[in-house]
Amino acid sequence: MAIDPRNPSTSYLGFWREYHMCTLTTPRPDGTPHVVAVGVTYDPQGGTRGLARVITNKHSRKVANVLAAGPEGARVAVCQVDKGRWATLEGVATIRTEPEIVADAVNRYAERYGRTPTPNPDRVVIEIALTRAMGRA
Repeated sequence: MAIDPRNPSTSYLGFWREYHMCTLTTPRPDGTPHVVAVGVTYDPQGGTRGLARVITNKHSRKVANVLAAGPEGARVAVCQVDKGRWATLEGVATIRTEPEIVADAVNRYAERYGRTPTPNPDRVVIEIALTRAMGRA
């Protein structure tokens, strides 16, 4: 079911606020998908069509995949599933390193997942400018 990423239903947005681990799919340089478990936060009011954020280490394979796509970013997807409920957000990922952006993403993560990650000087944000949302939540 297609959903407007800027104007999700209350149940869809609520599902993205519950504690669920997610998957992030990034394209490897050879085009094959790289899928890993991550924590994701969803901000329908961020950017022009909504944002999703993943905090991670700048040396991770997922960051390398996004950077390899070039300055225009990489087409990615994040997804979460709970029994019959599921939700996917798609968009263009870029890497953000600005301290205020990283701090904001960490705060959003702490709010959703109920714990503040330990400090990490190598932390960056995979910021996903949303183009599509779908699911059944």
